[in-house]
Amino acid sequence: MAFVGKKFPNISVNATDEMGDTFKINVLEEATKNNKKVLLFWYPKDFTFVCPTELHAFQEALAEFEKRNVKVIGASCDTAEVHFAWLNTAKDDGGIEGVTYPLIADSNRNLSGHLGILDTVNEQFDEETGIYTVEGDSVTYRATYLIDEEGTVFHESINHMPLGRNVQEYLRLIDAYAHVQKNGEVCPANWEEGKDAMKADREGVASYLSSH
Repeated sequence: MAFVGKKFPNISVNATDEMGDTFKINVLEEATKNNKKVLLFWYPKDFTFVCPTELHAFQEALAEFEKRNVKVIGASCDTAEVHFAWLNTAKDDGGIEGVTYPLIADSNRNLSGHLGILDTVNEQFDEETGIYTVEGDSVTYRATYLIDEEGTVFHESINHMPLGRNVQEYLRLIDAYAHVQKNGEVCPANWEEGKDAMKADREGVASYLSSH
């Protein structure tokens, strides 16, 4: 299901940090209560292969996200205990030691089930409780959500398991959306900070295309 243009689900889930503290986190509230954009990225599983390269890549770019008032949150269906074990495994041993942003531990698959990003067909939704139940050790695809200060999803993408993400593209999308918010213009293909945007009308697109 697509969430672009809609509010992110108002669901609290377990999370942990590099100190091993376990706490509840609500992605929607992280955006709306703190007046921040949020980048939430899901990865299939701790102690795997492509996943640690992505977690380290987001960590390396963390200062750039923070400069843009963006909170980065990682997520998988592993438990908080497994997250902490991986956080305490050195990079040279395939671990994610040094990662400082929070990691969601959606071990009951409730949030990932609502988002529809699980690699499984063995799931059921209880309309009375609002809870998803999943059979087996299902994992998520590499799903990414960008959420604005009002809790609205302005970007959603899903990669298959073998395909790692390009962190720089999310910085570009955040810059583009911030430009739209500030200037009321739209951003054409391949737009980057400092390049021309355009007015969202016939004259605007004619003027842009005639000069590019």
